[in-house]
Amino acid sequence: MTTIYRILPAADWAAVKIAGRFAGSAHDIRDGFIHFSTSAQVAETAAKHYAGLSGLVLLYVKAESLSAPLKWEKSRNDDLFPHLYGDLPASAVHRVENLPLGPDGRHVFPDLEP
Repeated sequence: MTTIYRILPAADWAAVKIAGRFAGSAHDIRDGFIHFSTSAQVAETAAKHYAGLSGLVLLYVKAESLSAPLKWEKSRNDDLFPHLYGDLPASAVHRVENLPLGPDGRHVFPDLEP
């Protein structure tokens, strides 16, 4: 199974749990899909899009558990990134970890799954 990752503010994750689904951030909605990263990409994603932000969580999602289309498309550095063309059901998130800032201001990641 392949795990893909999404970084969210903890308050947004709390809202997702109540709603039962995540329709995406303003950035996702503008692009027409929900952005995810692989274990090899997520630290760079955090540094690029969430630098210095606290109060974040890291969602672990099994790609095979998604019912909406998941497409692997070229993005940053011509890497293939997972893009979800539909809502993310809260039930597809199998693990959530806090994503604290370290003393250097960069996010400290828990163990990642392949």
